[in-house]
Amino acid sequence: MKIASVHTRVVRAPYRRPFVISSGTSPELISLVVEVRTAEGDSGFGEASPMTAYTGETLAGLEAAVTEHVAPAIVGRDPRDLAGAHAAMDSAIRGQHLAKAALDIALHDLAARAAGWPLHLLLGGCVRPQVPTAWVVGLGTVEEMAEEATAYAARGFTHVKVKGGEDPDLDVRLVQLVRSAVPDTVELCLDANEGYDPGTAARTVARLADAGLDLVEQPLPRWDLAGMAALKARGGVRVMADESMQSLHDALEIVRRGAADVLNIKILKVGGLYRARQIAAVAESAGLAVKLGTMPELGVATLAAAHLAAALPHATVPADLVGPLLVASEPLAPTAFATTEATGRLEIPVVPGLGHDLYL
Repeated sequence: MKIASVHTRVVRAPYRRPFVISSGTSPELISLVVEVRTAEGDSGFGEASPMTAYTGETLAGLEAAVTEHVAPAIVGRDPRDLAGAHAAMDSAIRGQHLAKAALDIALHDLAARAAGWPLHLLLGGCVRPQVPTAWVVGLGTVEEMAEEATAYAARGFTHVKVKGGEDPDLDVRLVQLVRSAVPDTVELCLDANEGYDPGTAARTVARLADAGLDLVEQPLPRWDLAGMAALKARGGVRVMADESMQSLHDALEIVRRGAADVLNIKILKVGGLYRARQIAAVAESAGLAVKLGTMPELGVATLAAAHLAAALPHATVPADLVGPLLVASEPLAPTAFATTEATGRLEIPVVPGLGHDLYL
């Protein structure tokens, strides 16, 4: 089996309402879908979503990285040789994790289809056939955010993440409102997206703990591992690293410095499933929990995260599998996510490959 060609197309899906975080606003979810075809006529699909305010990557840059560098590096190779594919891609271009992730997901999809297996079997198995899904609430007024968080907790979402980082006092008020309205069994996370400085973070996280917060995500700039470690040492609220955790080497440094209780592994951010599994092994060896995050993206990449969440015993923080639920109409995998918004859980597909609605 040899890779014969790689094809791309851009898919756009408007958000139901603009998705707002402290670093920027996105009116629509834009993804680059890639298809890897073999000489034998088999295909696999991947996806990457360049949320520029978060990743610093643009759609044009992503397309160029795929078509001019990453795709030529893997044509002619056996698609099942994932280690070799990553070595070839890394030799072709430095960085460009989103481009490499799109091809990595497609190669995994192709390999699983060729084997006749659902993807999670290639990733180690299935410890949870239903993956609990976090609901993510973008920035808005405190009242709007609290209402949305409460509504989705009532539907069965056991983990609710609210965005913050712009105004510490409003963040505390928001957590107070949500905690008073949802059951104690609902885990509550606030994602500051690097929004606090060290002094603000120390004061605010203590107040958030008193308000009933369970988990704070990336309260400090990504480079401030010393500050993250200090917050973790204070206790009261678990600390999760996201922007600080861009690579396998970042994961090792976070563990070495005791800078987080949880690693948020975003498959696109780290370069694909192959790298994500390496990072998950580092976390497991250090006794850390992991969360499978998303950028967000549409159904193909979200399903890749879901299969990995199903296969990892220590993926105990519900995954952010919400991209397909935040858009007006999911174009890539509507069948897989048909019931998720009503139940707070994703039933892991058991068909060969990822389980999306794209066809050969």
